[in-house]
Amino acid sequence: MTIHREGYKSISIAAVIFIVLNLLAFNLLSPAMPVVAWIVFAVSLFLLLFIISFFRIPKRTTAVNEQFIYSPCDGKVVVIEEVVDEEYFKDKRIQLSVFMSPANVHVNVNPIAGEVKYSQYHKGKYLVAWHPKSSTENERHSVVLSNNCTTILVKQIAGALAKRIVNYLQPSQKVEQGGELGFIKFGSRVDLLLPVGTKINVKLGEKVQAGVTVLAEC
Repeated sequence: MTIHREGYKSISIAAVIFIVLNLLAFNLLSPAMPVVAWIVFAVSLFLLLFIISFFRIPKRTTAVNEQFIYSPCDGKVVVIEEVVDEEYFKDKRIQLSVFMSPANVHVNVNPIAGEVKYSQYHKGKYLVAWHPKSSTENERHSVVLSNNCTTILVKQIAGALAKRIVNYLQPSQKVEQGGELGFIKFGSRVDLLLPVGTKINVKLGEKVQAGVTVLAEC
């Protein structure tokens, strides 16, 4: 396991706060209230380790297959329904949404290989990620990927806790299946908009892994 580059700054700040907080606690509280000082140490250590783990990158291998549409993120499937896409396709699509809790790995990967046809950031609200309008009203970044098998839209959506979306893709860029698409800090969701008729391989409530779980087949 390694640490994602998006975490270097956050982890450094958290480490400095941890050191300063515990120096103050043990110097000011330890003589009179040693138990409190140790409680401060335990809680702050837990929070530091949590932040470090949030930016972890587990070692995984994506079995490249043009027919497969992999999960772009770790989390739980919370939506599988037919919708009308107003942003890019302007027609009916199957929306498949994966919710990421703060405990999940937050690296987002390319569900398919192909060419980036569209990449657009949208300002917006910070509704909770499971809110029905979060797909269209929250801060988000949409990317359309296309190959010989299918064309899909991947939408990174910010939530009540997630305040920063990072996306690495540019129009006309060629991407590999399982390669890095982006990162969302501190929990949110990712939507996939798939062609109607796409074979769905997962069910509501199922836990999935980025680049490992085959969500659908074209």
